[in-house]
Amino acid sequence: MPFDDRITLASPTGAELNLYVRRATAPARAVVQINHGLAEHAARYARFAGFLAERGYHVYAHDHRGHGATRAPGAPAGRFAAKSGVDLVLADVLAVHDHIAGEHAGLPVVVFGHSMGGLIALNFVQRYSDRVAAAAIWNANFSAGMLGRLARAILAWERFRLGSDVPSRILPRLTFAAWAGRAADRRTDFDWLSRDPAEVDAYVADPLCGWDASVSMWADVFELIFAGADDRNFATIRGDMPFNLVGGAHDPATDGGKSVEALATRLRRMGFSNLVSTIYPETRHESLNEVNRDLVMADFAEWLDRNLPAG
Repeated sequence: MPFDDRITLASPTGAELNLYVRRATAPARAVVQINHGLAEHAARYARFAGFLAERGYHVYAHDHRGHGATRAPGAPAGRFAAKSGVDLVLADVLAVHDHIAGEHAGLPVVVFGHSMGGLIALNFVQRYSDRVAAAAIWNANFSAGMLGRLARAILAWERFRLGSDVPSRILPRLTFAAWAGRAADRRTDFDWLSRDPAEVDAYVADPLCGWDASVSMWADVFELIFAGADDRNFATIRGDMPFNLVGGAHDPATDGGKSVEALATRLRRMGFSNLVSTIYPETRHESLNEVNRDLVMADFAEWLDRNLPAG
């Protein structure tokens, strides 16, 4: 189920963003703006986009800099930028957001993010909450703590030792490789993503997936994590902002969903009153590519309909 359109959107950052669009086939209720995860790309969300379009939601999904078919100065595959990567990524998301506003003035926008995209989405909401109707933060880990500070120290050492911005040698061992070892009945290094062998095999065969990120991209990822872990950055977000949090009980990237539950606990403690948090049993990292994806998508559509009633 492909997207309707694929366009190149010029961002003020200088990036040429590869942007996919799927238009609602039912009367439009809102727009869902998708942010994909690390070492993947937006085309992988076509099935989800088609599901939402049939229910009255336009969908926009772009490749982040350093990913997919997006091209940006100083951002080869695996790197956001030589410096200020987080600011540039969020500025690109804002460029897509502005494009949506120009095409669908008056329609509410739901910012959706999976994994690294969840980090980006929440950071975007922290900066631009007045422009966002609701936020869906899926399979994202904001539980930085001591391990996060250790990872930052390792990355600083690698940047000094390696002398250039090349793929990190240590972080993939602590993340992707470690998560691979926790998958039951492991066939490949990516079975931790899903119990569906066809989805795993498609990921493995995709040349735009599964690569090792640069030292600077990993550093930017941890900057996003630490910004989301700081309660002070939520001060300007309205207390009734609808939040949808999703995790998998067998997702090693979120410690079996515990980090998703920790974010939910923090948000409730800060007074956010319209929050749904769901940890799906036996589900691994990519909820939208799991064997129970129909249930996951149906639950999300019900949440959208409840929080964005038809006008």
